[in-house]
This record gives sequence, C-alpha cells and structure tokens, in this order.
Amino acid sequence: MGELSDFHLKDWIKKGEPIPGKSDGQGLTFTLSSNGTASWVLRYRFAGKAREMTLGRYPDMTLSKTREIAAVKRVEVQQLVDVAAVKQQKKAEAKQVNNVSQLAELWLDNAIRYKHKYPEVTERIFERDILPVLGKKDASKVTTGEVTHLLAKINVSGRPTVSNNALRYLKAMFSYGEVLGLVDRNPADRIKIKHAGAKEKARVHALTEAEITKLFKAIRDEGRGFGRDNELAVKLLLVLACRKMELFAAEWDKFDLAINKNWLIPASKTKSGEARELSLPTVVIDWLKELQVRACGSEYVFPARRKSKRNHVSPDTTCHALRKLNHDLEHFTIHDLRRTSRCLMADLSVPFYVAEKILGHKLPGSSAIYDRGGSMKQQRAALEKLAGLIIQLDEGDKVSNVVMV
Repeated sequence: MGELSDFHLKDWIKKGEPIPGKSDGQGLTFTLSSNGTASWVLRYRFAGKAREMTLGRYPDMTLSKTREIAAVKRVEVQQLVDVAAVKQQKKAEAKQVNNVSQLAELWLDNAIRYKHKYPEVTERIFERDILPVLGKKDASKVTTGEVTHLLAKINVSGRPTVSNNALRYLKAMFSYGEVLGLVDRNPADRIKIKHAGAKEKARVHALTEAEITKLFKAIRDEGRGFGRDNELAVKLLLVLACRKMELFAAEWDKFDLAINKNWLIPASKTKSGEARELSLPTVVIDWLKELQVRACGSEYVFPARRKSKRNHVSPDTTCHALRKLNHDLEHFTIHDLRRTSRCLMADLSVPFYVAEKILGHKLPGSSAIYDRGGSMKQQRAALEKLAGLIIQLDEGDKVSNVVMV
C-alpha cells in the first residue's frame, strides 16, 4: 500500500497550491501545477542517472490504476528498459496520429499484435465495428456519447459479448493515447457495462443428434458452396472438442499422424496457458491427411485463403459459411460445437474426468491434485466413440441403436 490516499489528493487539489512532488513510494509521485493540473510522475534511475516519466493525469488516472501501471514500469526498468526514452520514441511515432484509425493502428501494433495469442480477434472488432463508425474522427475529440452510441449499435445487432469487448478495447486504446499525450482524456473510461446496455447471457445451446444430422445434410446439399475445408473444420471441432483458435491456428509440426497419432496443443495456444495432448481417432487422421494435401505445403492446417496479416485462416470464414448455410436450425456459434461435443461425451458415458481432460478444463477442488485420470488410452477410447457417433450422424443413421463398449 502506498503513502497517499484519494482524501489527500482531493484536498490538495481543492487548496490549489502548487506541489512539486508528493511521494506515494518507490518513485511514484503526485504533482500539482500552478494552473491546477494534477499529474502522476514515475521517478527512477537508469544507468546511474535520474529519470522521470509522466504516467497521466489525476483523477482521469485513478490512484489504484496508477499504482498498477507504475509497478509494471518499475519491472521494465529492472529489465534495463528506459521507459521514459521508450515513451518519447512512441510520442515521435505518434506525431502522425490524427484520427481514431491511426491511433488504433498504433495501439494494436504496440500493445496487441506481439503480446496476445490471437491478436486477430481484437483486430476483427476494430475492422468490423469500431473503425467504420469512429475511424475518421479526430482521436482527441471523440466524446463519451459517441462511444456509448457505438456500443448501443452493436447491442442492437444482438452481440452483447462483442459490445463488452469493444468497450474494453476502446478503454485500453484511449488510455494508451492518453499516456502518449495524443488525447487529453479517455472518453470510454467512465462507461460501465450497465451504461452501454450490454448484458451477456450465458450460452447453454448444444446441438442435438438430430440437429447434427440435419446440419450435415445441409452441408452436403450445399456442396462446393460451403467448401470442403469448412466441412472438415466443423467435423474436427465436433470430434476433438477443441476451441476454435486452437484448431484454426494449428500448425502441422504439432501433429504426429504416423506413430503416436496425437496432437500437441502448445501452452501458447490454450486458454489455460498449459499445454495438452490429444489422441487422434482414425477418421481424424484421414481428415488431417486430406487437409495436409489441401494446405499445399503451408505450415498451418488451415492456411489463409487470401493475403492478410495472419498466415492461418480466420474462424470468421467458417462462421460466415455456417450463417449462409440453409440448415433451418436455431442460431448456434462455433463455440456451441464444443459444448455439443461435451454433451455427446456425457451421452456416451465418457467418465467426467476423461471428458474434462479432453476439453482442457481443470478439475474442481482437490480432484485437480489427486485425480490425474484421463490417460491417453482413456482419451483415445473416448474420442473414438465420439468420432464413431459423428460419422453415423453424418451418414444420417439412427443413433438409438449405438452399442456402448
């Protein structure tokens, strides 16, 4: 805990007397100029010389938020990064920034593209929802009302999760611009989820066996219009119960199709941050070998189909194909296929701990420590059962006569 409090800060601002520096500890300092501007400054030593970096203004940057940022900067200094010099360099780069599109590009390039597992997820929301509305506007003149209007527009389209994500990204982007001195205030900072009207509902939808059969029939009827890559993607998602980006960003060197017949999903691609291994059913091996031919030497199982910032295909490609498909089913998402797989495993009497291991979930409570079940042999048997059921549903067979082994 630092030495300052909001009570102190507000009292000093009210008095209006200039403050050259009040320490919160470890170099974090509060200053108040003669014209009443309250700022946060981080003071440190680098290469034996005293250095300082302005973090932002109070109360736009709260005390707690500033402490978090200061802690991150101190770690960077310990790693021999002159944070003040880096900021000056970024400010020089930012001189070309006039509108929101340019600020977004700067933020994405410095804060997202080289630090997140799947930067394309963030890029997609900017490209589709944020920039068409705010892109040409002067970044320093965007109002809170304009941000709220944008979020409301997304909500009307029935995508509360996207609205929530857009709000998070806008807050972070404008905060970044604030640190660089490109904007005086963050127009999204005080907007809450309740103000934006974005209330997410937990999804519980899973396709029934009859619906899966109907989906596969619609895919066959659509033929080349749906695309073989999309068809195999849907089948792989159902059989392997993996997350969409684990599959669409999968690289061939993580697959062993000949000897061990498994797929190693690296920690950098999983939500939990822990690597996991999946056994591959026989039919999945066949599908992957077909995709290997279709990949034409690409390092990715699903290479990008046109020139883009990424080398692998976007999940939007399959999402779009499913939306266009005339399947006459209740709306479902790609993630609903993963939920469907979990339900099917339960119907097939796959043990709980084996199914959870396949999905990459951590077991609850002490089970995570003492129950190390879900061996590769058990996983392989479970996934072979699931694959067998998916094949039957694809062929349109009645599933009531499935015999458990």
